[in-house]
Amino acid sequence: MRPSISLAVPFLLALSVSAHAAGSSNDSPPKTTKTTTECTDGQIYDDNAKACVDADQQSFNDDDRYDAVRELAYAGEYDRAQQVIASADQPEGPRFLNYKGFISRKMGNHDDAIVFYSAALAQDPDYHLARSYMGQGLASVGDIEGAKEQLKEILARGGRETWAYVALKNAISGTYTSY
Repeated sequence: MRPSISLAVPFLLALSVSAHAAGSSNDSPPKTTKTTTECTDGQIYDDNAKACVDADQQSFNDDDRYDAVRELAYAGEYDRAQQVIASADQPEGPRFLNYKGFISRKMGNHDDAIVFYSAALAQDPDYHLARSYMGQGLASVGDIEGAKEQLKEILARGGRETWAYVALKNAISGTYTSY
């Protein structure tokens, strides 16, 4: 007997959600590169130079730096991720503020995390990922009502079909994602 489609859909949705990564614009975790495996503090692997170079080099733009921050944060390399953020041209832009919040939260500095998430959202109120991370942080310290407010905001801003919405909804119900 084959399983019904109605039983398969929740399972497939769970697989899809678990594949989403911190800050990802797609469905897969960041690939581990030589930035994580070979480079040292404040460095990013430069494919053109075939070497680890300081993140503040002009050969990198903020998209390159963001990708490195995302990879390092996903790997738990928080100090190194902060060094790359510091090298960014726009370290106070919403994407980097969000990761400053993410790193602060993961390091147990929840008050600082809320400040960074709030600053990111002041610049981009529709930034679902910052709302999700803020809500996950609130849920982790027992502020379920605050987390629900962030979930409502994500929903109101068109984020129902996003990893950010599902991850926060899971956190509120006590089913935490890895991020």
